[in-house]
Amino acid sequence: MYTILITVAIITGITTSLAILLTLADAYIADYGEKKIIINQEKEFIIDGGSSLLSSLVSQNIFIPSACGGKGSCGYCKCKINSGGGPVLVTELSYLTKDDLKNDIRLSCQVKVKNDIAIEIPNELFNVKRYEATVETLEDLTNKIKLIRLKITSNDPSTIEFKAGQYIQLTAPPYGNNSEEVYRAYSIASATKDIHYINLLIGYVERGIVTTYVHKHLSQGNSLTFTGPYGDFYLQNTDSEIILVAVGTGMAPILSILYELLEERSPRKTTFFFGARTKSDLFMLEEMEMFEKELPNFKFVPTLSRPTEEDNWQGNIGRVTNAIENLIDKGDSTREAYLCGGTSMINSTVEVLLEKGMQEHLIYYDKFD
Repeated sequence: MYTILITVAIITGITTSLAILLTLADAYIADYGEKKIIINQEKEFIIDGGSSLLSSLVSQNIFIPSACGGKGSCGYCKCKINSGGGPVLVTELSYLTKDDLKNDIRLSCQVKVKNDIAIEIPNELFNVKRYEATVETLEDLTNKIKLIRLKITSNDPSTIEFKAGQYIQLTAPPYGNNSEEVYRAYSIASATKDIHYINLLIGYVERGIVTTYVHKHLSQGNSLTFTGPYGDFYLQNTDSEIILVAVGTGMAPILSILYELLEERSPRKTTFFFGARTKSDLFMLEEMEMFEKELPNFKFVPTLSRPTEEDNWQGNIGRVTNAIENLIDKGDSTREAYLCGGTSMINSTVEVLLEKGMQEHLIYYDKFD
């Protein structure tokens, strides 16, 4: 036993020493000096080299989506690198398609700025801002989902403009065993006209760093920061019939879309299919009643996959796709669909909608896992 303890101590000491040496080497030996970032052949920034492209852009208040907080585990922070990015790393390969590799698309969190670098990003990312906010409301909607209402307190910017369906990235500060800031993506659940506030629906995920912070550490009156808006999932400006589909916190962007339709006093025929397990997992029912009263062609269709005897449920039973199969007629190819939920739900719903005669390019979705 004594020999084992000595061996463990030696290995731990060597590992710690190597970690310290690598840190010192990165800080002092790998001094890349000042480097230039050229964006879309229009904007230029001078930064200290050696950091990731993602963090270097953040230092210039340019925010690329990154649901994992720059850990290389989500694949969201892609951008086109025209020059200076170096070879593609092994840590990027599982997130890059053949087309990505062919078109010089990289993960900005994995690319270190060691040379002058020229990149391309969507122009709308220049409109993404960092906001300071205060928690005005923190409400339990179910035993696993909270409604958070954030009041923007920053002076510049003091308001947020977004499209119904887009999302923000919320930052959780260090807490407990979490020693660093972590940010995650959450869809905006409020109306676009509500420019001084945003609402979020955040479900608890066991061992989820940000969700745990929100559900177990956050209190009314606390301060938070977020960046946004992001995303190309949003309501299209047409007159077509709308099919909305969501489960759980996937209701968030759908709520924002419904508020937008309400603001426009839209006559568009709209059906919202919402999936839950039991009656206790349903929420925002008063809002759904309000939409049904105020929107002349709106219908809310909740579906329970595992209703209990105590639920005494008289509505649709089964997966949300079962309700779509039973209630949507086959035919109109001009209909639009907006889906938000897990990958398996999205994939199965798309399949059903295509069978109903919808065109694939009119099916918009926001997947999360």
